[in-house]
Amino acid sequence: MNFNSLEDTYTLNNGVKIPIIGFGTWQTPDGDIAKHAVEVALNAGYRHIDTAAVYGNEAEVGQAVRDSGLNRQDVFVTSKLWNSERGYDKTLAAFDKTMDRLGLDYLDLYLIHWPANRKQFGADAPRINAETWRAFEELYRSGRIKAIGVSNFLPNHLEELLATCQVQPMVDQIEVHPGWPQTEAVQWLQEQDILVEGWGPLGGQGAKVLVNDTMKEIAKAHGKSTAQVALRWELQQGVLPLPKSVHRERSAQNMEIFDFALSESEMQMIQALPNLGGQCAKPDEVDF
Repeated sequence: MNFNSLEDTYTLNNGVKIPIIGFGTWQTPDGDIAKHAVEVALNAGYRHIDTAAVYGNEAEVGQAVRDSGLNRQDVFVTSKLWNSERGYDKTLAAFDKTMDRLGLDYLDLYLIHWPANRKQFGADAPRINAETWRAFEELYRSGRIKAIGVSNFLPNHLEELLATCQVQPMVDQIEVHPGWPQTEAVQWLQEQDILVEGWGPLGGQGAKVLVNDTMKEIAKAHGKSTAQVALRWELQQGVLPLPKSVHRERSAQNMEIFDFALSESEMQMIQALPNLGGQCAKPDEVDF
């Protein structure tokens, strides 16, 4: 993938353009901290902000976007449906609440946050996912959402969904970082023309991604940080990373990944790293 700046975009399978790096807000406290973090990100040049109902900061994200002075069409905003709101009618109601909190006229991307799985719902799980997706399709056709997709869905969940859906998901946001590459899932999704977004691209709290010796060696060779190497690794395999930070310097640093490239051997070295921590949750085993 040959990208030159934060202004570059991927094109989703419905023709919508999405900025190649997003700013994540998971575990960013609500209130002034969340609003300030998004303001800093927008001032630094980010044009893609990712939130979710369960994060508890949709109102602050929306306020920061509205107060930014930027044209609404120049900021790509994503939110997600939480697990307790699955199903056709509940999804429609939850979306209205999300939009009320955001205070925006439309949403650029809406995702099902986690698939209903058989551990919780048995053989009824595919029906629940299909009913939820039917509401997503209705919202998409209404024009209130520019693109729709899923999060934490693996190929087995999407194969079931694709068998019944009328509109194919445009995005799947899954955990991707060194030590947790999800190689097979990424390749399968890309073959289906579904864009992969990588949440937790730096590993998250307690992970060893940023202090791993291989990562440090590669970073030193390029005069970069391990965080920048991790983000570059994602970008070069066609994955859209969603780094997050409440610090101005780190937010800016996370964008400085366009003046170097990882070699094929470096890409493979990172791809082969053992589990370095992170959430590493398996969607078929979660019970929330």
